[in-house]
Amino acid sequence: MHYKIISVALAAASSVAAQRPADTPICDYYTTALLKNNTAENQYTLLTLLVNTVVIGNYTMPNVGVKVPGILAAGTYNGAEVNLLPYFNGDLASSNRGGSSGVSVNFLDGGGAAPLMKNMPANDDKSNQYFLLTHLYQFFGSLLGCSQYGMTGFPGYDGHASMYQVHKFMDLDMNELGYFIQQVAMAAASFGVAQDDLQAVGKALSQLFGMRCSPPATAIPAQGPQLQAICIENSCPISPNSTCASYEAAVAPKNATGGGMMNATATMSGSATSMATATGTMMPSTIPTAGAAIKGMSLAGIIGVLALLL
Repeated sequence: MHYKIISVALAAASSVAAQRPADTPICDYYTTALLKNNTAENQYTLLTLLVNTVVIGNYTMPNVGVKVPGILAAGTYNGAEVNLLPYFNGDLASSNRGGSSGVSVNFLDGGGAAPLMKNMPANDDKSNQYFLLTHLYQFFGSLLGCSQYGMTGFPGYDGHASMYQVHKFMDLDMNELGYFIQQVAMAAASFGVAQDDLQAVGKALSQLFGMRCSPPATAIPAQGPQLQAICIENSCPISPNSTCASYEAAVAPKNATGGGMMNATATMSGSATSMATATGTMMPSTIPTAGAAIKGMSLAGIIGVLALLL
């Protein structure tokens, strides 16, 4: 993706109108507002910008108004410490590969943060990182109603249909899922997404993934109803229409062993902590720094929206 396109998007973010027509999908509206032409390629670019920011935080220039740490950075949610990195770098045996227990998988094997800062999913198209990131682009593209989803230029999601099956060995609690949704909202806010739209996305994510024992629900229309609960630890709120018999008992993942995982952790941590310096050399100096300003929406407002949902 060309830096010129990204610069245009960031410059436009500070002036995105707050009122989206009810008959216009969130994806289409912000693609037009930020990238002008509502093409499949531009919609995919928008999802790339959004998801990469969710994962590694702000990677253009320091934002004014909304600073996004990213889900790979340790943080707090509702006063609880949260660290999602071990689920991604293989430190925990938390990935479902079809067996009766979780296994260790390094999802940062495609270059870690470096390719994401270049608006890429990974340095190759064979790594776990590549498949994770591209599946996230596609999944969120469907969730946000991209009209060009599944067309040439915006491939449809072809990953696992049940997010419960994908995440069942992670034993995620409400603070971990809440932190993830918070980062999604903050990343969207950094591109000028309005409060009403942030609330709509947060509500969709919370209802789809945040209710323990929830009945089958449709995330990807082509895949139909599936078990989707990701928050399955005992602290998670139980669904009013709970079907707990459909879910296996949650078991906390074990720590993985082996020096290779420690090396992966060190590499990613180094990338994350040096991101501000690396960004200065990888991105053009003409990218505006006010792109995250949102009309009438502060960080406290974003957190307030999420507090209503979780």
